[in-house]
Amino acid sequence: MSTTNPAMFVQAYLFFDGRCEEALEFYRTAIGAQIEIAARFKDSPVPTMCPSDSAEKIMHATFRIGETTVMASDGRCQSPPKFEGFSLSIAVPDEAEAKSLFTALADGGTVVMPLTPTFYSPCFGMVTDRFGVSWMIIVPAEISPSK
Repeated sequence: MSTTNPAMFVQAYLFFDGRCEEALEFYRTAIGAQIEIAARFKDSPVPTMCPSDSAEKIMHATFRIGETTVMASDGRCQSPPKFEGFSLSIAVPDEAEAKSLFTALADGGTVVMPLTPTFYSPCFGMVTDRFGVSWMIIVPAEISPSK
C-alpha cells in the first residue's frame, strides 16, 4: 500500500459539544471562514442519530479558511470539548495579517505566546481561542536558495 497517494489528505474535525454554531459564527467574523455546510441533527434521514434535546444542534459542518477545509460538529453534546495535543496553524504572507488574525482569535481566548520574531519566522505566535482550540499564526521565513 502506497503512503504517497496524491488523492489522500488529512482534515481536522472539531467537536464543540453544543457550541458549534457559535464557533462557526466566530470563525466567520474573526478570520473570514466561509461556512460551506451546516447540517442539523433534525435534518438527518436517520431519526436515531438525533439526540432528543439536540435537534437544532450542528450534526456536521464544513468551513474553509483560505484553501483549507475544516469540519466541525456539536458531537453528542455530553461533555466540554478537550482540544489537546494539537494546534491549527495558519501561514499568512505578512505581519499585518498575522496581527489581525491573532488579535481576532485571542478575543475571549488566551495568548500562549505573543507574536514575535523567531529564528524560523519574522512573526510567530500561539493563542488558544474562546472555544479551547489552539492556533499558531506564522509568517513563513524567506528561504534563500542554497549556494
